[in-house]
Amino acid sequence: MRKELLPGEQVITITRQQARSLFFPVLAFIVVPALTAYVCAWIVKGNPQRLAPFITVEWTPWLMGICAVLAGWFLLAYSFKRVLRWRSARYILTSRRILAKCGMFRRNDWQVSLMAIRNVGVQQSLIQRTLHSGNISLDTGHSGTAVLTDVPEIGKFRGFILDAMDELPQGEVFEGEVLKDFEELPWELREGGRDER
Repeated sequence: MRKELLPGEQVITITRQQARSLFFPVLAFIVVPALTAYVCAWIVKGNPQRLAPFITVEWTPWLMGICAVLAGWFLLAYSFKRVLRWRSARYILTSRRILAKCGMFRRNDWQVSLMAIRNVGVQQSLIQRTLHSGNISLDTGHSGTAVLTDVPEIGKFRGFILDAMDELPQGEVFEGEVLKDFEELPWELREGGRDER
């Protein structure tokens, strides 16, 4: 992260999405091995031979192997995938920007300059309210709205954003930032006002 900072920029906080999205993957990680052990014990007792007479005792290792492979595949495809997705998503608030980084293999990164933010909104569902999490929408005016989903301790994170915005120098473009387009400049910093281009 240190390499990605601009000169004079400091990290205020780094957080991940609320961990509630891990409830079902963790539950599956507990239930699937227990269910697999139960099915394997059921196979060892000879119950498949009672259901289908053509199944012989020689099939027992194969049936147990199939159960273990299916359980492992499910845990990798469902639980492990969702844990990796949660683990790879980060929200970083610095003294100048908000960065969102998502994904391990296919990366999705975006950033919003604190100077561009006009309004910081909070939306919470009933479950999010009970867990003190929520979605933060960053209104940047002319270029649209960015949303940080499932931010934990949403009140504190919003407070950090507002405090960082208050500490920005007024009427100054930060050294080291390159503006690719004239449209990225805030209206107050443009020469000649809004109507002249």
